[in-house]
Amino acid sequence: MTKIKNRWLMVIGAMAIHMSIGSVYAWSVYVNPIQSAMAWTLTDVTITFSVAIFFLGLSAALMGKFVEKNGPRVAATLAAVLFGLGTIGSGMAIHFESKILLYLTYGVLGGTGLGIGYISPVSMLVKWFPDRRGMATGLAIMGFGFASAISGPAIKILIDSVGISSTFYILGAIYFVIMFSAAQYLANPPEGYMPERLSHAIASGKKKIKEDLVNITRNEAVKTARFYGLWIMLFINVTCGIAIISVASPLLQEVIGISALAAASAVGLMGIFNGVGRIVWASISDYLTRPIVFILFFVTQIIAFSLLTTVTSILLFQILLFYIMMCYGGAFASIPAYIGDVFGTKELGAIHGYILTAWALAGLAGPIIIAYVKDSTGSYTGTLYVFVGLFFIALITSILMLSNIKKIKTSQTLA
Repeated sequence: MTKIKNRWLMVIGAMAIHMSIGSVYAWSVYVNPIQSAMAWTLTDVTITFSVAIFFLGLSAALMGKFVEKNGPRVAATLAAVLFGLGTIGSGMAIHFESKILLYLTYGVLGGTGLGIGYISPVSMLVKWFPDRRGMATGLAIMGFGFASAISGPAIKILIDSVGISSTFYILGAIYFVIMFSAAQYLANPPEGYMPERLSHAIASGKKKIKEDLVNITRNEAVKTARFYGLWIMLFINVTCGIAIISVASPLLQEVIGISALAAASAVGLMGIFNGVGRIVWASISDYLTRPIVFILFFVTQIIAFSLLTTVTSILLFQILLFYIMMCYGGAFASIPAYIGDVFGTKELGAIHGYILTAWALAGLAGPIIIAYVKDSTGSYTGTLYVFVGLFFIALITSILMLSNIKKIKTSQTLA
């Protein structure tokens, strides 16, 4: 018999990859140093982050079929090469003081590595954990959220010690080694895989695996209203959350008057809550169901963003930001399991890639909107009101999703 790999080691490998590519969430720590050194505007520097997120979503959509066909090891190895080169190339861009080169290296090259690296282990884990989809994807994607907790302070210390260019060189090499090493263990489970304990529980009648709503291809999925419901909910959640992430360090320094080092530490804490939210909300979604959890995301964030416009307390302001990060991360971790629930696992990676185009467009929209409003008005407040309105749209969409799923289940039961 062929020895089956350890599924928990798959989780560790996936987390290692996600913790490397998740360093993109610490981009705001680069913002002020690059602005000062290059004499570029906030919008100039923020575009780099937006381009990276755009190509993350674009590559995830275009390469989803590649991941399904070639497997997670090949895909994650390619991601390691692209992301490592993109980060190292960013050091060259800063050395030559070239915005275009920075957009091409960190944005296009690194962003493409981000997208491939993001989806390659996630669809794999859904297949390894048929019993706990939310928890498994939450653990892996938690690494993406936690990354800035390590990268934020590390970037600040390295920039102060060796400069911006050398920081990119050092981190690019580290990311490549970690991602390449982790990729070599990844593999999809055998067809029809089920953990031994779960098999026994099902055989004895103690457990029953919840059946997916349908099991269809990506081309069939895009013809359903459910696909666009998931897309809209992710787009709005990411637009609002990523806007805050992209300017977190300068936002904290300006609004509540803390130092650059304290702001970098706060960005790290945001990363921790981003990561915690991924495993907490994804695990909760295994019990409350994904539709209910998304409704909770939007109701509570309407309240949180509304309060951000009026709060003056340093502690409360940070608590609200940390909660927003929990919801932001929780949505990312719950989406793959949600996709599996409503479309099955036949082409989950490819469908996930299509859904992540919402992240690509939100990565452009959110940071650029908040940077433009800040450059134009000198204040971040106006954008927060826009985000509250967007969350109302997301809430309505999430309620319609729940209604649509219940309707389909009822028709299947009657049939």
